[in-house]
Amino acid sequence: MGKAKAVVVISTFSTEESAAEAAKKLVEKGLCACANFTKVRSIYQWKGKIEDQPEYVALFKCTKASAKKLKEELEKIHPYDVPEIVEIKMSDVSKPYLSWLGESAHRVPKKRNNAAKR
Repeated sequence: MGKAKAVVVISTFSTEESAAEAAKKLVEKGLCACANFTKVRSIYQWKGKIEDQPEYVALFKCTKASAKKLKEELEKIHPYDVPEIVEIKMSDVSKPYLSWLGESAHRVPKKRNNAAKR
């Protein structure tokens, strides 16, 4: 495998349970190596009102190769009408961590012209 490029995909959730459910699904599918989430206070404008709500911010650590599929899947399973889905490139990542990340977040397989060949 070539050198993996690491990214973090960030999203917010209204409950710890919904953040954990998304994290588990995305890790199980091999779209991210790990996910962290923590409670935050969010102040934002929604439908003409200023909201001040507790939320859970989630950090999904993955490779650039798996990020597109992760974001597509996250959009499908996210409970929000307009989910925050932001990709941030990582830099200065330790070699052992980058190696683990590349092994854990599977690359999305490319379609083959002749699927019968193995």
